Amino acid sequence: MFNSQTDMLPIIFSLARTTLSDAEKQLFTRSQPAGFILFQRNCENPNQVKQLTDALRECINQKDIPILIDQEGGRVTRLQPPHWWVAPSASSYLQETNDLRVAAHRAKIDAKHIAQDLRNIGINVNCSPVLDCPIPEADLVIGTRAYSNLPSEIITMAKAVIEGFQEEGVIPVIKHIPGHGRALVDSHKALPVVEASLKELSERDFLPFKALAKSVTWAMSAHVIYAAIDSENCATTSPIIIQEIIRKQIGFEGILVTDDLTMKALSGDLVTKVNRSLKAGCDLALYCDGKLEDMEFLADNITPVKPILFNPKIS
Repeated sequence: MFNSQTDMLPIIFSLARTTLSDAEKQLFTRSQPAGFILFQRNCENPNQVKQLTDALRECINQKDIPILIDQEGGRVTRLQPPHWWVAPSASSYLQETNDLRVAAHRAKIDAKHIAQDLRNIGINVNCSPVLDCPIPEADLVIGTRAYSNLPSEIITMAKAVIEGFQEEGVIPVIKHIPGHGRALVDSHKALPVVEASLKELSERDFLPFKALAKSVTWAMSAHVIYAAIDSENCATTSPIIIQEIIRKQIGFEGILVTDDLTMKALSGDLVTKVNRSLKAGCDLALYCDGKLEDMEFLADNITPVKPILFNPKIS
């Protein structure tokens, strides 16, 4: 039985348009999802987005409901001109200067600017920064979204961005843990299989996540198989990777949200995907398509849980 005062659906929902439909409002009020994520289709201008986020909060009984967005800068930017400023791509900072300290300072200033824009329209969680460390032959799905191909530079740059978001009251989400940089295919289209050894992964891919695991409270999983660790399941649905790598080796203790469960990397119906992810150890499932019938199906078939402390103190 769903108790709207104490229980929540462990799913981040999305919506179809720039305003809430009556059916969406009824569904969200009934199901009490853990939060929401917005996309370009939902964002027309600042006044409209603020009205939308206010309306979403009115549906939910929990305080400080997370409203997420992907506002990385560069090509992954949901808030577009002319109403919003767009930050440069992550890779551009170290392309413009050889001075890592200068690049990190610029990235922090830009992160603060992004966070201010988000707070002004009621968004409190940004799915950024990207901590992936790409190899030359990797698919370009990460590409310019990565700060560098050197873990040490990624750590410095991402730390500055994290601090910029946090100083302006926005929760950063590091992604795609434990690393998407070796994927040879786009996980939006297919399931990547990484053949690197655990030693190789530990000495390169995992390093940015491990270095910053205690600096953040949210992380997003990678829909990637790491064959040396679990040849059957991608990180999102792998108890081994979540418990042994993400939680123990990397040391991330915060909220683990899946990447979008409608991506082609995962097979099965939505309820199966959500249940497998939660059973493996993810805290929240992310649904991005905004289709009412899908969300109603999930609300009717996923077991609610006790509310999560969405912004726990950083250790």
